Amino acid sequence: MFVYPFEKLQAWHVAQSLVVKLYTVTSKFPSEERYGLVQQIRRAAVSISSNLSEGSGRFSVKDQGHFYSMSYSSLLEVLNQLFIAKQLSWLSPEDYTELRGQIEQLSAIITALRRAVMNKQPKDKTNKL
Repeated sequence: MFVYPFEKLQAWHVAQSLVVKLYTVTSKFPSEERYGLVQQIRRAAVSISSNLSEGSGRFSVKDQGHFYSMSYSSLLEVLNQLFIAKQLSWLSPEDYTELRGQIEQLSAIITALRRAVMNKQPKDKTNKL
Protein backbone atom coordinates (compact mmCIF):
# COMPACT_ATOMS: atom_id res chain seq x y z
CA MET A 1 0.00 0.00 0.00
CA PHE A 2 1.29 3.46 -0.93
CA VAL A 3 2.26 5.69 1.98
CA TYR A 4 1.38 9.35 1.43
CA PRO A 5 3.76 12.07 2.63
CA PHE A 6 1.54 13.17 5.53
CA GLU A 7 1.47 9.62 6.88
CA LYS A 8 5.21 9.92 7.46
CA LEU A 9 4.85 13.07 9.58
CA GLN A 10 5.15 12.65 13.34
CA ALA A 11 3.02 15.79 13.68
CA TRP A 12 0.16 14.14 11.77
CA HIS A 13 0.23 11.05 14.01
CA VAL A 14 0.21 13.15 17.19
CA ALA A 15 -2.60 15.30 15.77
CA GLN A 16 -4.66 12.18 15.03
CA SER A 17 -4.21 11.02 18.61
CA LEU A 18 -5.33 14.44 19.85
CA VAL A 19 -8.47 14.31 17.68
CA VAL A 20 -9.48 10.93 19.11
CA LYS A 21 -8.95 12.15 22.69
CA LEU A 22 -10.92 15.34 22.00
CA TYR A 23 -13.85 13.42 20.51
CA THR A 24 -13.91 11.23 23.62
CA VAL A 25 -13.72 14.13 26.05
CA THR A 26 -16.27 16.32 24.25
CA SER A 27 -18.78 13.47 24.14
CA LYS A 28 -19.22 14.14 27.88
CA PHE A 29 -20.07 17.83 27.43
CA PRO A 30 -23.67 18.97 27.95
CA SER A 31 -25.96 17.84 25.11
CA GLU A 32 -27.04 21.42 24.41
CA GLU A 33 -23.44 22.15 23.40
CA ARG A 34 -23.43 19.52 20.66
CA TYR A 35 -23.78 22.29 18.04
CA GLY A 36 -21.80 24.86 19.99
CA LEU A 37 -18.45 24.39 21.66
CA VAL A 38 -18.30 20.65 20.95
CA GLN A 39 -18.57 21.21 17.22
CA GLN A 40 -16.06 24.10 17.35
CA ILE A 41 -13.48 22.00 19.20
CA ARG A 42 -13.93 19.02 16.92
CA ARG A 43 -13.72 21.05 13.73
CA ALA A 44 -10.60 22.88 14.86
CA ALA A 45 -9.00 19.59 15.95
CA VAL A 46 -9.70 17.92 12.61
CA SER A 47 -8.36 21.04 10.90
CA ILE A 48 -4.98 20.52 12.57
CA SER A 49 -4.34 17.17 10.91
CA SER A 50 -6.10 18.20 7.69
CA ASN A 51 -3.79 21.18 7.22
CA LEU A 52 -0.77 19.00 7.93
CA SER A 53 -2.00 16.59 5.27
CA GLU A 54 -2.66 19.32 2.74
CA GLY A 55 0.65 21.04 3.40
CA SER A 56 2.60 17.84 2.87
CA GLY A 57 1.09 17.57 -0.60
CA ARG A 58 2.15 21.04 -1.69
CA PHE A 59 5.17 21.40 -3.92
CA SER A 60 6.35 24.86 -2.95
CA VAL A 61 8.04 25.54 0.35
CA LYS A 62 5.91 28.66 0.79
CA ASP A 63 2.67 26.66 0.41
CA GLN A 64 3.86 23.96 2.79
CA GLY A 65 4.81 26.55 5.39
CA HIS A 66 1.44 28.26 4.99
CA PHE A 67 -0.52 25.08 5.71
CA TYR A 68 1.71 24.16 8.64
CA SER A 69 1.06 27.65 10.03
CA MET A 70 -2.68 27.11 9.60
CA SER A 71 -2.35 23.82 11.48
CA TYR A 72 -0.60 25.61 14.33
CA SER A 73 -3.32 28.26 14.40
CA SER A 74 -6.01 25.59 14.66
CA LEU A 75 -4.07 24.01 17.52
CA LEU A 76 -4.15 27.31 19.41
CA GLU A 77 -7.87 27.60 18.67
CA VAL A 78 -8.41 24.20 20.32
CA LEU A 79 -6.39 25.28 23.36
CA ASN A 80 -8.51 28.41 23.75
CA GLN A 81 -11.72 26.40 23.49
CA LEU A 82 -10.50 23.87 26.05
CA PHE A 83 -9.71 26.71 28.43
CA ILE A 84 -13.31 27.91 28.05
CA ALA A 85 -14.62 24.38 28.65
CA LYS A 86 -12.50 24.13 31.79
CA GLN A 87 -13.81 27.49 33.04
CA LEU A 88 -17.37 26.21 32.53
CA SER A 89 -16.49 23.01 34.45
CA TRP A 90 -17.23 20.82 31.43
CA LEU A 91 -13.65 19.61 31.36
CA SER A 92 -11.97 18.12 34.39
CA PRO A 93 -8.66 19.60 35.52
CA GLU A 94 -7.05 16.21 34.81
CA ASP A 95 -8.35 16.07 31.23
CA TYR A 96 -7.33 19.68 30.68
CA THR A 97 -3.80 19.00 31.95
CA GLU A 98 -3.47 15.90 29.76
CA LEU A 99 -4.80 17.66 26.67
CA ARG A 100 -2.66 20.71 27.29
CA GLY A 101 0.40 18.45 27.47
CA GLN A 102 -0.52 16.91 24.11
CA ILE A 103 -1.05 20.38 22.67
CA GLU A 104 2.33 21.60 23.93
CA GLN A 105 4.02 18.54 22.41
CA LEU A 106 2.25 19.02 19.09
CA SER A 107 3.00 22.74 19.13
CA ALA A 108 6.72 22.04 19.35
CA ILE A 109 6.56 19.43 16.58
CA ILE A 110 4.61 21.67 14.19
CA THR A 111 6.93 24.60 14.91
CA ALA A 112 9.99 22.47 14.16
CA LEU A 113 8.36 21.09 11.01
CA ARG A 114 7.51 24.55 9.71
CA ARG A 115 10.96 25.86 10.56
CA ALA A 116 12.63 22.93 8.74
CA VAL A 117 10.47 23.47 5.66
CA MET A 118 10.99 27.22 5.59
CA ASN A 119 14.78 26.78 5.92
CA LYS A 120 14.68 24.99 2.57
CA GLN A 121 13.73 28.26 0.84
CA PRO A 122 16.42 29.45 -1.55
CA LYS A 123 18.29 32.49 -0.32
CA ASP A 124 18.00 35.75 -2.23
CA LYS A 125 20.93 35.72 -4.65
CA THR A 126 20.68 39.29 -5.89
CA ASN A 127 23.81 41.40 -5.68
CA LYS A 128 23.45 44.15 -3.18
CA LEU A 129 26.17 46.75 -3.55
